[in-house]
Amino acid sequence: MDIILLGPPGAGKGTQAHRLVERYGMRQLSTGDMLRAAVKAATPVGLKAKAVMDRGELVSDEIVSELIDAELAAMGPETGAIFDGYPRTAAQAESLDAILAKHDRNLDHVIELEVNEDALVERITGRFTCANCGEGYHDVFKRPAVEGVCDKCGSTEFKRRPDDNEETVRTRMKEYRAKTAPILPGYEARGVVSRVDGMAAIEDVASAIDAILSR
Repeated sequence: MDIILLGPPGAGKGTQAHRLVERYGMRQLSTGDMLRAAVKAATPVGLKAKAVMDRGELVSDEIVSELIDAELAAMGPETGAIFDGYPRTAAQAESLDAILAKHDRNLDHVIELEVNEDALVERITGRFTCANCGEGYHDVFKRPAVEGVCDKCGSTEFKRRPDDNEETVRTRMKEYRAKTAPILPGYEARGVVSRVDGMAAIEDVASAIDAILSR
């Protein structure tokens, strides 16, 4: 089974993808993670990407397509793929169709995690993590049991991502609406789109996704 998880940054795609990996043995294909791994391993496509990044340029759709092509070839047909945050544009959607066809794979589901923008801003801007073990917390929804002390490792050092601010979140939402949302009608015409309330509790979102995959 091959699926796409769509939604703006902070919608919970990564969280749900990790759960699907554990539950169904699928492979999460996050283009950012694949790119970093390819660069680190100095693969042919990784070297190509590094040269582009070293020039301060954005990695092209062609390079991203090469990454996905190589990953699907290595996976084999028995393992399902979760495309996390990809495709982001109409051109990428067309490229993905071609890659899937090359590997005799079909896109089974496109699941969009719907969000409320104001609530998403609160969710993201309140996030912080333990600087030692990476345990995640939130100003409103998940504070440490003992103020200033990590529940998991006892560290007293915490950090926040510099881009977890309102201006950045709203810019990402605007970009998602402009570039990614327009690819949905094409998938809807194929009858593969389902929508889930991304603002619901994590387990409720997971249950809704399970129900979609079991159809």
